[in-house]
Amino acid sequence: QVQLVQSGGGLVQAGGSLRLSCDVSARTETGYAMGWFRQAPGKVREVVTADSWSGGRVYSADSVKGRFSISRDNAKNTVYLQMNSLKPEDTAVYYCAARRSRSSLYYTHSSEYNYWGQGTQVTVSS
Repeated sequence: QVQLVQSGGGLVQAGGSLRLSCDVSARTETGYAMGWFRQAPGKVREVVTADSWSGGRVYSADSVKGRFSISRDNAKNTVYLQMNSLKPEDTAVYYCAARRSRSSLYYTHSSEYNYWGQGTQVTVSS
């Protein structure tokens, strides 16, 4: 069973930055596509950014494009979400997700992922 353990998050002022980490209990280089999702109160879970196993393709939601980025450290089996220029509307619980894959595809639907982190709260004050 693959486990994802998240860290980071917290309270930040608008315009600030945060980095979320997702430690994967498996070798990420062996075949996992990764994604970051978020869910605000009363809203459905939505994809923020996702990458393919091959690393050649990355998806970012329009709402975060140019501000958020996904990256990996395969030596540490860790995936990061760097969030810059944060806005109050970015406030949500953020989740990392993993899916077994050895393709160049990224996945943007929560149903396409097999494994999930525990979630971490990000609150952006105005």
